Amino acid sequence: MGETAAKVALITGANKGIGLETARQLGKLGMRIVVGSRDLARGEAAAEVLRGIGVDARAIKLDVVKRADRVAAARFIKKEFGRLDVLINNAAVMLDPRTANATSTTPLKVLRDTFETNFFAVVDLTQRLLPLLRKSPAGRIVNLSSILASQTLHATPGSPIYDAKTFAYDASKTALNSFTIHLAHELQGTRIKVNSAHPGWVKTEMGGEGAQMEIVDGAKTSVQLATLPEDGPTGGYFHMGEALPW
Repeated sequence: MGETAAKVALITGANKGIGLETARQLGKLGMRIVVGSRDLARGEAAAEVLRGIGVDARAIKLDVVKRADRVAAARFIKKEFGRLDVLINNAAVMLDPRTANATSTTPLKVLRDTFETNFFAVVDLTQRLLPLLRKSPAGRIVNLSSILASQTLHATPGSPIYDAKTFAYDASKTALNSFTIHLAHELQGTRIKVNSAHPGWVKTEMGGEGAQMEIVDGAKTSVQLATLPEDGPTGGYFHMGEALPW
């Protein structure tokens, strides 16, 4: 793929885990990767690793909760590339205790801090980057959600997540799914597709003990949605090509 034709992908939280593996897989497909990282030194280290395996990668400081970083990211991509082809909103936090359902005692600060990263920052960054995504011949937005966002499964006794109630995290990802649905509807008729991805229960810091999927597989859903063909879906919620219930 030529330098001018190579697609440009920005991945937030791409210095480790699923984000870094997604960067590796998309980079191997010939995309130019912008590694968004809260800590620039860690982002630079990740970009160096990617360059070492032949990926065109560079790092930017992008602490998603900081407005100045979001503004700077949009300016950087506009200046360096003039467009954006893929935005993967991968950065997220889980601040809930994981012992038992603690909805009634979840502090408002935990809710606010969780939503700040997992929802508000995603909405603002995406809005700032939309003008650049509109310049792509095939813009793709992937919002990293979770099966824990599914209201249907949470309300269904016996479902895989029925007893997994991390209120702040779950609610923030449900809100993110709502953003996916609403933005996809607004962008109908454009070349931009917007989808939510459930990566799986992956062996990362956030995944914690008990996670069963390897990181290489955890990135596959994001990669699939980032490389959808023109007749691919938009406004959906997927894991490994299968639709999940909202």
